[in-house]
Amino acid sequence: MEEVKINKKKRDSVGRGLHWFYLLFLLISIGLIVRLVYLIFVFKPDPGIEALLTPSSTKTTIEPKRGTILAYDGRVLAMSFTCYDLYMDCTVRKEAYAQRENGAELEKEWLAKANELAKGLSEILGDKSAAEYYNLIRNGRAENRKYVNICRGVDEGTYRRIAALPLFNEGRYAGGLIDDEKYIVRKYPYGTLARRTVGFVRRNESVRNSRVGIEGRYDHILHGEEGVEYMRTTDLGRVRDYAEEYRLATDGQDVRTTLNIDIQDVAERALRSQIEDDSELEGGCTIVMDVKTGAIRAMVNLLRDSTTNRMEESMNLAIGRLGEPGSVFKSVNLMSNLEDGKVKSLEETIPTNHGVFPPFSQDTYITSYEARSQSKEISLIEGFSISSNYVFRKLASDNYRSNPQSYIDKIYMYKLGEAFDFDLEGLAKPTVPDPKSSSWSGTDLASVAIGYSIAETPLHIITFYNAIANNGRMMKPYLVEDIEKGGVVVEKLGPSVLNASICSKATADTITRALKAVVAFPHGTGSRLKTDKYEFAGKTGTARVALDGGGYERGGLKKHQGTFVGFFPADDPKYTIITVVYSKLTYANTYGGTKPAAVVREIADYIYAMDPLWETSLTRTGKMNEMKAQLPEVEEGKVPDVKGLGLKDALYVLENAGYVCSYSGYGHVDSYTVDGKNITLKLK
Repeated sequence: MEEVKINKKKRDSVGRGLHWFYLLFLLISIGLIVRLVYLIFVFKPDPGIEALLTPSSTKTTIEPKRGTILAYDGRVLAMSFTCYDLYMDCTVRKEAYAQRENGAELEKEWLAKANELAKGLSEILGDKSAAEYYNLIRNGRAENRKYVNICRGVDEGTYRRIAALPLFNEGRYAGGLIDDEKYIVRKYPYGTLARRTVGFVRRNESVRNSRVGIEGRYDHILHGEEGVEYMRTTDLGRVRDYAEEYRLATDGQDVRTTLNIDIQDVAERALRSQIEDDSELEGGCTIVMDVKTGAIRAMVNLLRDSTTNRMEESMNLAIGRLGEPGSVFKSVNLMSNLEDGKVKSLEETIPTNHGVFPPFSQDTYITSYEARSQSKEISLIEGFSISSNYVFRKLASDNYRSNPQSYIDKIYMYKLGEAFDFDLEGLAKPTVPDPKSSSWSGTDLASVAIGYSIAETPLHIITFYNAIANNGRMMKPYLVEDIEKGGVVVEKLGPSVLNASICSKATADTITRALKAVVAFPHGTGSRLKTDKYEFAGKTGTARVALDGGGYERGGLKKHQGTFVGFFPADDPKYTIITVVYSKLTYANTYGGTKPAAVVREIADYIYAMDPLWETSLTRTGKMNEMKAQLPEVEEGKVPDVKGLGLKDALYVLENAGYVCSYSGYGHVDSYTVDGKNITLKLK
């Protein structure tokens, strides 16, 4: 009984010990949990110590690959690719080799690979000899240099070839290739061709004109979406910090334009050849437009650089330069009169009055006409062909003097008074006088009638003429066909209408007849466009440019804006072309019927010759002589002369004569040997 009590006391003592031991561990566990909660949610380490112990992460922007700008047929106008600046750590494995017994042998093997690397670099890059590259690497190793410059700005293909060379193909930490510095470069395969139209983007928004052309207008589409990653420094170099945000970049989409590279090229060459060597000229522009769609096939802008004296694509004159268009605006005058029923026929006549229309100066074109025709009346078509200011001042004044607002309203209806939406930024808004304003004078109507007291861009003028070519349907000029991704059309843009009908087809046909007369009539101002190959319908325009401070002349010096605009073939138009040339302040005159007309003629001739639309087949007009094979005659007992014959013809002649033939060589029979009935031919 006593023993049982003792055992019970021992068990109770052990139980109490275990109980306290359990409570101790329970308290320790609770303390650890509390400590963990504190460390996770409450504790803030000393910033200085944290910075020393924690690898820093830096936010890096992943630049997307910018989309490509394409010509109408898919040729590349602007593209982006990755460039690499490559360096070499010449110290790789050097310390490890020094600690090994066969270190000298390993170092020798490394230098042998470096020699092969040098040969490869010389072959790929071509800027240094193999010996120069080898000395660069060997000296870098001797001097313990970790960042030896190998090359800069190499493309992806060149980079991959270099990375496959001996040593470099063993990786960064074994071969020493450092390729951290890479960046995206924008290239323009056709150089300055259409440079102002294709454009550019400068990321410094404080710079004036930081977004220009298609690059600027469609930057949000071409640029894509930037990605984000965080990088931290470790013993193995900089690695991605997966604990932070990571987002891949989305590459930009491609933009397919309406530009035709071949037409753009010939348009630039034609304009440059006419104006660059003429020191009196400041610049010029040319636009080629597809009649049915309004697609711009070429847009050339040349402005003389004051430093180099070269004509450069430094400003988009076609959309940004306003000017008094001059006589090309007479078509607007004629259209309004025809549409309002003021004019019924181009054969209607008005008295010449010696070209006098006060208070304006006398029209010498009329006095020349009077002397030539011995007539005191002139038809509208004749007045249009010689570009008479008198005729069209009188036409507008006689018919709209009592209501000039209706005439001005027509100009707005023709979209010649607004800056409509266009694929490039910077389309200037035309200046049109307002009959209701206090500045309107009694001469403004007669001035607007011949293209003065009003300012238009070349794009506005060609859009109007293109509508005439398109039977009155005004298409909005455009430069972008669609947006693409990987060759697949994402968004189709293409043609759209500015005004479904600025005039009736009958009016368009009548004006076309007048425009044809400008080219075809003996004294028409557009005779440079006359050709037997096709018929051109166009109009010249010569306008004096208003000078700073007022007036059009200063001591005999003046500026001119010469224009030629029209379309062809006249009766089934496919293309509309405008060329505008701007002079400096000079004594010389610049007429629309000279250099501008010559540019348009060269472009039209090229398009007509090269466009398969106008290909024709030749028809037989003569008889070719009948051609027969001439083989040598076979005479009994005489070996036929087969020199110069092809093998088949020679064998045919000889075997039919009973000879057994063998031959060597290729081509025609050069010589032969006869042995009885056996002949050996030698071909050459």
